[in-house]
Amino acid sequence: MLKLKILVLIVLIGCGCEEKPVAINFQQGYHGKITEGQSKLIHTEAKGFFNQTQLSIALIKNGKPEFYGVKIENDTLFSVENQDSVFEIGSISKIFTATLLADLSLDGKLNLNDPAGKYLPWKLKNTPEFTLQQLSNHSSGLPRLPDNLILSEVDMSNPYKDYGEEKLGFYLTEQLELQQEPGLKFDYSNLGVGLLGYILTRIDSSSYEEMIQNRIAIPFQMESTTVNREKVLLQLVKGLDVEGKETPNWDLNVLQGAGAILSNTQDLTKFALAQFNPANQTLALTQKKTFSVTAYEKAIGLGWMIENKKDGKWLWHGGGTGGYSSSITLDLDRKNAVIILSNVSGFSEDVVNISNLGSRLMEIIED
Repeated sequence: MLKLKILVLIVLIGCGCEEKPVAINFQQGYHGKITEGQSKLIHTEAKGFFNQTQLSIALIKNGKPEFYGVKIENDTLFSVENQDSVFEIGSISKIFTATLLADLSLDGKLNLNDPAGKYLPWKLKNTPEFTLQQLSNHSSGLPRLPDNLILSEVDMSNPYKDYGEEKLGFYLTEQLELQQEPGLKFDYSNLGVGLLGYILTRIDSSSYEEMIQNRIAIPFQMESTTVNREKVLLQLVKGLDVEGKETPNWDLNVLQGAGAILSNTQDLTKFALAQFNPANQTLALTQKKTFSVTAYEKAIGLGWMIENKKDGKWLWHGGGTGGYSSSITLDLDRKNAVIILSNVSGFSEDVVNISNLGSRLMEIIED
């Protein structure tokens, strides 16, 4: 999703926007949930966000979760209880799509190395042989977005809304050009994982929502995790754009697998805790290294980014849409995790603060 950021930044540079006020720190009632140092860190990273910004945070140490939230009102940062509040999780959805892939593989419905074209209703232009696994680990050679999703011609407040099955089919049969041969290079692709989600629905003869519910949300008792906004409207936090104004939610249409899920920190904590159980074969399969990202000295599993640390490794992923940004980081060996959901725009120049906060909170937990 964040490739769209370039267009927005061009607009920001020329808009002459006024400098945002810095929110004063009025966090109260956090003792027992987070430390004073963590409270100060949260203020440092969040103080420049707009009024009505919310951060919902889950900290898991040794398998024990604590929930904490903040909200900015009247240029003041307050503590709030918002672990049940729902946000778009953006590209963290890719972890869920990878989990569906792993589950179907273990069910014997597919092989990770099957060519993607085997399950599509169209003959791909130039018949490239990228696999299902390569769609999940961003080594398929597909571009970030399809050529017929033209950013200058779509409503940037909901850019994927009208990109349906017919347009996807036209792109794959008439326009498809790989950036490089499959398996040669990591090249992040919303198109790739979106296409994977579409393929999985065909294999399972189920909608993406049905698969999320039946294979993830219901088994892990994640009651507020869904693609269907109508189910969580009362819990849904309004997304904010790059100017701090309310912005529409995104509809991912045929590319749902790339970033369509809504959830809360309560549910994502259940998902994170399940990752610590090595007996769960589906989740364990998503965590295994499938490709080296040499340019960044990292690796990728099925969906999960893998970062080697001094005393082990972290699994992580971020997410961003027009009105939201998010981060999840796990240490499987120590059973530690940090989850952050927010209504900070994924196009905001300050969105890096969300990922920074996630990694810095994780470092504090690990010390």
